[in-house]
Amino acid sequence: MKQSLQLKLGQHLTMTPQLQQAIRLLQLSTLELQTEIQEALETNPMLEITEDNNTDATSDRRDETGGERIESESANSELVEADDRAVDSYDQEIPSDLPTDSDWEDTFDTYTPATRSHEGDTAGHEQANGAESLQDHLLWQLNMSTLSDTDRAIATTIIDAINDDGILGVSLEDLHLSLSENEDIELDEVEAVLHRVQDFDPPGIAARDLRECMLIQLRYYDEDTPWLNEAREIIDHYFELLARREFQIIMRRMKLTENDMQQTVRLIQGLNPRPGGHITGDLPEYIIPDVFVKKIKGKWRVDLNPDITPNIGINSLYAKMAHRNNTKDAAFLKNSLQEARWFIKSLVSRNETLLKVSSSIVARQRGFFEYGEEAMKPMVMHDIAEAVDMHESTISRVTTKKYMHTPRGIFELKYFFSSHVSTAEGGECSATAIRAILKKLIAAEIPNKPLSDNKLATLLSDQGINVARRTVAKYREAMSISPSNERKRLV
Repeated sequence: MKQSLQLKLGQHLTMTPQLQQAIRLLQLSTLELQTEIQEALETNPMLEITEDNNTDATSDRRDETGGERIESESANSELVEADDRAVDSYDQEIPSDLPTDSDWEDTFDTYTPATRSHEGDTAGHEQANGAESLQDHLLWQLNMSTLSDTDRAIATTIIDAINDDGILGVSLEDLHLSLSENEDIELDEVEAVLHRVQDFDPPGIAARDLRECMLIQLRYYDEDTPWLNEAREIIDHYFELLARREFQIIMRRMKLTENDMQQTVRLIQGLNPRPGGHITGDLPEYIIPDVFVKKIKGKWRVDLNPDITPNIGINSLYAKMAHRNNTKDAAFLKNSLQEARWFIKSLVSRNETLLKVSSSIVARQRGFFEYGEEAMKPMVMHDIAEAVDMHESTISRVTTKKYMHTPRGIFELKYFFSSHVSTAEGGECSATAIRAILKKLIAAEIPNKPLSDNKLATLLSDQGINVARRTVAKYREAMSISPSNERKRLV
């Protein structure tokens, strides 16, 4: 095969490191971004947290879509050129041989990362916050009990088989098989120890099903509690009818009046179907909003959350070393300086993009902020992409895991995007608005005569919204609302 040289003309897109970093920062959540910033501060000596913002730390802009006043909490191009200004303002000669910086921690002692950087701090963090798993709570009570070694081993196996809701997820037969492999244990012993564990806190723990869970909880009521015997009998003998809300059949068989049935059902509704639900070892996950929306002088204003990122700048001393020092470390310092510039520029770009997209969303969904979910307009990512002159993939990255704090609550940016349904007048209605109307209609229904999906579709049609019954069922299930036969109740 003969070797030869050829020239070809072509175009292709190259993902530079700067572009890759900007895209990666754009799709990070607030907590992930704070971790990324902390890692950059620890690895790049050129980056430091500045205590104050100098001139032009805040830039005011006008959004093209809504004319809203926007505040960008970033230093913009000032931070990118901070190193050059620092070099010019620093007149003292720096010797070529400098001592090692031994006070590096002083630069970062005022900043605390939002998330744990390694898993070694997990146990101490959970202990400090008082987090305790359900198994730990039960094992603590087991250690306080007087049981033989065999019974303690059985109880430990039972506790390990309890799920997060507090229900025993394994049958006694399976537990007996696993225990009898090493020791001679009878099934009656396992059941006896199970009853001991069921006396632990919280009431209803280690039940084998919901029916047994409720019966265990009723043991702790005073015997003179009104309607206690009726509640026990209904759960013990008519639990299936109760689950299907066949109240008339239960009333007829137990010879109860409607008032008696209402009082008994009210007592049963006070029981906890998930006794282990309030004891969890998982730490709460807090949502930190990325932008704030508030109404000032009749106009909706969008601001970045100033607490998301610290004020980051270029270390003036190291920046001067990178320009004037001729030692062997100069190459490392110059590379670090360039990376610091890219990082700050990527942060600025992220904040500006997030603010621009959020402002466009607020401008288009002004009706939601004024009147609520029922005034939500249909909107897709393509609409925002055209308004801000960006690609839809960029809009998707910006709106993922980003949250907006509004007077009506905290919402993910993706919440404001929804499909549309045609109206009788030829217009469009947002799917979010339809769900809000459905929720309002169901909340106002008569308890003992709930509205069926067909009836709900008819009521929507009367308001000019053309929705099929199966579409109503889909929206209802998406809101975790039971069908009409399960919503029927006496009280």
